[in-house]
Amino acid sequence: VLVVQEISGKFGGTGVWKMPTGVVDEGEDICDAAIREVKEETGVEAEFVEVLAFRQSHKSFFQKSDLFFVCMLQPQSFDIQNQASEIEAAKWMPVEDYAAQPFVQENELFKFIAKICLTKLDGNYTGFSNKASKTTSGKKTYLYFNNNANMKLAS
Repeated sequence: VLVVQEISGKFGGTGVWKMPTGVVDEGEDICDAAIREVKEETGVEAEFVEVLAFRQSHKSFFQKSDLFFVCMLQPQSFDIQNQASEIEAAKWMPVEDYAAQPFVQENELFKFIAKICLTKLDGNYTGFSNKASKTTSGKKTYLYFNNNANMKLAS
């Protein structure tokens, strides 16, 4: 898994290795935002695979309701170039090592996300794939759905 240590913010200077995160720009699709944030923070080119999970909370981020998406991407490059303004360090780490970090083990949300990632690695978890489509007015849209092995909806 690709992980980063942030320069500032909640995790700045803590030594915690975390997955790259960021904010969706206005009018940006989730799948595109995940790709952009990974590229901005690490220089790694990637393709969207699926949403593994998402979390909803209220009055947390700028006092607004917040959706946090855990996305799986397929790297197209492996060379890392840190975003100097935000990222102290970045590296590839075995998912098991990420999951074993004390911070992850002590935080219910991050511990559960790590369990999802480990279960996905074992081939026993299916997230939400995306299907490009258009609204009735012709605008691009994505439908996210569970495309498990028994369903051939995406083809």
